[in-house]
Amino acid sequence: MNPRIKIAAIAAAALLLLTGWWILRPESPTEIAVKERPEGAPKHLTVNQLERMGVKTAAAKIASGVPLGTMPATVTLPPEARVAVTAPFPGAIRQVFVIAGQSVSRGQPLATMVSRDALQVGSTLTRARAQLGLARANASRTQQLVRAGVIAGARAQEANAALRQAEADVSENARILNISGARGDGSITLRAPIRGRVSSVAVQTGGPVDGMAAPFVIDASNSYQLDIQLPERLAGLVKPGMTVTLPGNASGRVLSVGSAIDPDTRSVLAKASISASPGLIAGKTIMVSIEAGAGQRVIAVPTSAITRAEGNDVVFVKAPKGFVQRAVVVGGSAGGETVIAHGLAAGEEVAISGLTEIKMALGGE
Repeated sequence: MNPRIKIAAIAAAALLLLTGWWILRPESPTEIAVKERPEGAPKHLTVNQLERMGVKTAAAKIASGVPLGTMPATVTLPPEARVAVTAPFPGAIRQVFVIAGQSVSRGQPLATMVSRDALQVGSTLTRARAQLGLARANASRTQQLVRAGVIAGARAQEANAALRQAEADVSENARILNISGARGDGSITLRAPIRGRVSSVAVQTGGPVDGMAAPFVIDASNSYQLDIQLPERLAGLVKPGMTVTLPGNASGRVLSVGSAIDPDTRSVLAKASISASPGLIAGKTIMVSIEAGAGQRVIAVPTSAITRAEGNDVVFVKAPKGFVQRAVVVGGSAGGETVIAHGLAAGEEVAISGLTEIKMALGGE
């Protein structure tokens, strides 16, 4: 065979073998990761790439003293802290001593009034006392006659029954005047039943008062409640007993957490008790923070571990192949730490530096 033809045949065979190997060769791990990763699957960064970028990590841990979040709240009054002062009898106001917004002490006079009904009770009491004196004298005289054998013993029993009836009439009418704060001349002094602030004055000097409307309303000034609007993302984390802090270092405790989400605000109503603090008034809207209580597990990471990607808060979690991007739900921040409401477990390591480089290496925005 011609040597040139032989060389050409060998070269053609070698080229054919090389082409077949290229077509049938196994794919590299990098190509498999790219082609076989389904849409939405985690993105990975290799260990070698991380070492070149000098990425530092920190472990997620149980939070201590980190607020779950800051949210709006409305200052309200406990059910027992608002007291309506009503008039025991209808009548007319003689004099008003307080104005709306004024602080009062327990028992302090609010107004004086006169009432015909109170005057009638006073008159009835006067007659009952006179009748009581007569009944006592009659009972005493009857007992003497019975002992002397002049009259039968049944007459003494009748006298004693009349005496007890007179005593009951006096006691009842005196009790009515005492409870109502009225005197026998028909005058009544309306007094503050608790220490607090007058929130409503609905009467004026010379004006009428009936037994249905409350001329005064007093709000206790030593305790308040908060109606807190919990964001939907934090609703599952807040529990009764957690600490609530307000501006000015005032604090309180979560009393209850609602079980339904408001469709308009996408929030859950929580109630908290709060002690008195300067500037607190019912109806005021303030921002409050909620912290986890003792024994309640809340995850936190360094704030530097959190970034934004694809419209979500994300962290880069250390995995066997490098790092994986994971979306999380964040809460409040304090002292360089941020609460993770959902998406991370205690002990998992996250990147705290080089986040921009990691994001770019993973093809992020």
